[in-house]
Amino acid sequence: MKIYCTDMDGQTQELEATEEWSVMEIIREGGINMLAQCGGSCACATCHVYVDPAWKDKIPAPSEEELGMLDGAFEVTEDSRLACQIFFTKELDGLKVTLAAGSI
Repeated sequence: MKIYCTDMDGQTQELEATEEWSVMEIIREGGINMLAQCGGSCACATCHVYVDPAWKDKIPAPSEEELGMLDGAFEVTEDSRLACQIFFTKELDGLKVTLAAGSI
């Protein structure tokens, strides 16, 4: 299973994905530099990503806690999510995300 992550330089990398890991963990394990200061506890917005619009309806809606953290992020769009709050399942095989400003 895979996810595709586009970094701040516009380079897309194919990453091996592990079921039940957060997208943040998959990105970091794949060797892409992501700040993720809080380590995945939804206490910052330094794992901010943009989810490809084709995948937006395939992931669970953000919690109120996640939305609150995104309020403090840079360049938030309707495709913004925190990578620590998206947990990979086999239904997300092929998920595409792009790192947002402030995540590196």
